[in-house]
Amino acid sequence: MTQPAAMPHVMNTYGRLPFALSHGRGSRVWDTDGREYLDALAGIAVNTLGHAHPKLVAALADQAGKLIHTSNYYQVPLQETLGAMLAERSGLSAAFFCSTGLEANEAAIKIARKYGHDKGVERPEIIVCERAFHGRSLATLSATGNPKIQAGFGPLVEGFVRVPFNDAAAVRAVAQSSKNVVAVMLEPVQGEGGINPARNDYLRELRAICDEHGWLLMLDEVQCGIARTGKWFAFQWSGIQPDVMSLAKGLGSGVPVGALVVGPRAKDVFGPGNHGSTFGGNPLAMRAAIETLNVIEADGLMKNAEVVGEHLRGALRRALDGLPGVVDVRGEGLMIGVELARPCGAILTRAAEAGLLVSVTADTVIRIVPPLIFTVADADEVVAKLAPLVKAFLAEQA
Repeated sequence: MTQPAAMPHVMNTYGRLPFALSHGRGSRVWDTDGREYLDALAGIAVNTLGHAHPKLVAALADQAGKLIHTSNYYQVPLQETLGAMLAERSGLSAAFFCSTGLEANEAAIKIARKYGHDKGVERPEIIVCERAFHGRSLATLSATGNPKIQAGFGPLVEGFVRVPFNDAAAVRAVAQSSKNVVAVMLEPVQGEGGINPARNDYLRELRAICDEHGWLLMLDEVQCGIARTGKWFAFQWSGIQPDVMSLAKGLGSGVPVGALVVGPRAKDVFGPGNHGSTFGGNPLAMRAAIETLNVIEADGLMKNAEVVGEHLRGALRRALDGLPGVVDVRGEGLMIGVELARPCGAILTRAAEAGLLVSVTADTVIRIVPPLIFTVADADEVVAKLAPLVKAFLAEQA
């Protein structure tokens, strides 16, 4: 790989690989040297429709020729269209639109706090989980369960009570010890925390606990939502209904768009002046999200995520079966993690050198979150490229 020119005028906030991508089509991308890659990362679960999808490109060009941004001083009809689509698919009631998952989670935290204040709770608390990731603002960083990324940014925001993931008894224990809790916030599939799915019985138990105590159940579907697990939203595998759900990443297929979708218990918590977002809900972002949902539906991409994801997990398990140092292959749909017994950040560069884009999260988990247009042939190519790298990597210190 050719090392791109240094970026002296860009802040050093990312550990970048030594190449730049120039264009893509479908599940493939090419760098500025013309080298081809199979994209099994999709911009970290963002490029739902892959690259240069003709329907999305046409919709964005059409919208850019009409209106890109207006301001929420005025009605934005496309917001109502998208809000109705999300409500219909989730069973919830209404949406607030923003630009990122961080913003959506900030809105969720604010809704929980105001919900508590409206009930007379002076210092509302939100139960959050170990290994969670909800964003990098001060509030969402405080809700996040990763001491490494919190380091250096104290004092953190108060009002969060942390419990182990997939442990309903720990939530019940907090309910007994604190009268300030107003909500439970978690990811149905933890993304940055290592591709850890919540058990269905655990989600059902949380729903029951929240109902018993009048709390909000708030689900962060920023990474696992929008058909990635084989249903519109990951919570639907458990049959429950949240009160609040945050979305972003795959909602706009690469155009920045986030949403907070709420049910009856949270629908009227905010009033005019309580919250806002300058770029949130602009016509271009709304058009991108509407087109994304339409293509997912028309092209059967939800079922594709389920079928291809199951095939890919099975193929990875067979290829890595019995290999010392492979802890687990897990996930739902096209959200897959391969956990190794030791830190494996080096896999990132080695995979790219083999023409495969993946990431490593939680130090030891190879994350595979490709576009939902991925095929069985694409999945087999992932295994053919990745399995030998994993074997060689683990053999180095065996």
